[in-house]
Amino acid sequence: MQRDAMLTQLGYAPNEALLSQLETIEENTPGYEKIRKHIIDLHDHLKVDGSFVALSNSEDCFKIKVEAASAELAEEAHEKVKRFSDKFKVKVNKLQNKETYYIVGFEQ
Repeated sequence: MQRDAMLTQLGYAPNEALLSQLETIEENTPGYEKIRKHIIDLHDHLKVDGSFVALSNSEDCFKIKVEAASAELAEEAHEKVKRFSDKFKVKVNKLQNKETYYIVGFEQ
């Protein structure tokens, strides 16, 4: 998948800065080529809960942001992240006291 297509599917308007940021994230995400499609699928599944996958502004990785409108939807979104992580062997780190995860990479 081309970088501009990845950005578009995540809801960004591709530009040089975002393409460069995505390239850095790709290089810093072990096994990225194995999980790239699954990241887009997760993003699509989370949108119905008001949550999403995005480029992190503070770390060189993707972040998963749970911004559900209700506790039930938030719980559902967290379950989707857990299933994504377990099924596709993707290591995620949840930030303490936040509704945010970082996608760290593919677990071998």
